[in-house]
Amino acid sequence: MSTAVCVDVGSTYTKAVVVDLDGGRLVGAGASPTTVGSDVLLGLDAAVGAATAAAGVGDVPWYVCSSAGGGLRLAVVGYEALVTAQAGRRVGLSAGADVVHVAAGRLGAAEVAALRAARPDVVLLVGGTDGGDAEVLTHNATRLARARWRVPVVLAGNVDVREELRAVLAGSGVPVSVADNVLPRIGVLEPGSARAAIREVFLRHVIGGKRLSRGPRFGRLVRAATPDAVLTGVEVLADAVGGDLLVVDVGGATTDVYSVLTPDERAGGPGREVAGSLWRARTVEGDLGVRWSAPGVVRAAAQERLVDAAEEAALAVAARARAADPGWVAADGAGWAVDARIAALAATVAVRRHARGGATGERGGRDLRDVRLLVGSGGVLRHVPAGVGAGVLGAVLADHAGGWAVPRAARAVVDVEYVLAAAGLLAADHPGAAGALVRRCLAVD
Repeated sequence: MSTAVCVDVGSTYTKAVVVDLDGGRLVGAGASPTTVGSDVLLGLDAAVGAATAAAGVGDVPWYVCSSAGGGLRLAVVGYEALVTAQAGRRVGLSAGADVVHVAAGRLGAAEVAALRAARPDVVLLVGGTDGGDAEVLTHNATRLARARWRVPVVLAGNVDVREELRAVLAGSGVPVSVADNVLPRIGVLEPGSARAAIREVFLRHVIGGKRLSRGPRFGRLVRAATPDAVLTGVEVLADAVGGDLLVVDVGGATTDVYSVLTPDERAGGPGREVAGSLWRARTVEGDLGVRWSAPGVVRAAAQERLVDAAEEAALAVAARARAADPGWVAADGAGWAVDARIAALAATVAVRRHARGGATGERGGRDLRDVRLLVGSGGVLRHVPAGVGAGVLGAVLADHAGGWAVPRAARAVVDVEYVLAAAGLLAADHPGAAGALVRRCLAVD
């Protein structure tokens, strides 16, 4: 039996699964608290040791993704707010980044100061269609060069000036990578090249820069940011499903929503997006989570009129307690019920924002009516009884008052065995195993 171990080094826990590469089956699993305070390799090795022992295997290949230490912080600098800057933001989200700052137009002293204040790990510099305007992109690249910028830059704008501007940035000591234009033509969004470049910068600069481990071994092991790996796993699942797909990942600090839509005649219609349509998209809600961000869930739910005053007051107390002790684990029905309610509210609000288009920047929103499969992920859904987790997803599918059209015939399933990240990690080297894994564990077959 040929096997590999797939590991997600999360902000709180490190999860490892051993996959039979011949049959796409899980044969072992293990977990350990993430040891950010000392050296992440301690928790990583412990999780892998537990998983391989459970599987009865020894030396196997490792596939690792990480969001420890805050993951990947990305800033986008574009030509115009509604077109290239928005396109860059969508690309950044698809690359697994937390987009912490978006600037548009010519950078001045104040804009550079704001960019520094956002503390990005990477800057995505975009602007102009191929053969179109290059003046703003040239100005911004030159401005960063003169500002002694030292944060890595991915240059993905007008191809006509790409090499010239790469030389300008590199000549001033700016770490720079080049990629194809994210918006080569109006209405055409091409994220692949920039997404790959951002991934490379994350692996080459960001992992080591966070000082999560004392030596170089951790940096050599990590292959992707966790959200990037999960999105790739979602894409594998979408291919297996053969239709529209929605994934909601409820975490302790954020709630991420992934959707894969099937391109159709909407892509070329008269109302098409000038910033392009990203059919495989991700949004991150930094104020929605079941531990650190639990108070934000209660506030957002009240604003969305999902709770009345009495429930808001009761949940606010529980949310503050969870935020004060993020490592707390519910151990009885009462605790599970509160966790599930907070999770259901987080998922509902996050999907509302995703579907309405505010989080993705799409003026017409995202049409999720044809979603065939809704997948729930996150520790809160895996650690509560099965019926409780299903209720969280049921709340999303029953949200008829949220200003979006709910899926007409979707089946809901919880990623209990945490296979989306594993499938994403395996997709390039072992596509057959990745596809079989999601089909088997998420009941697609």
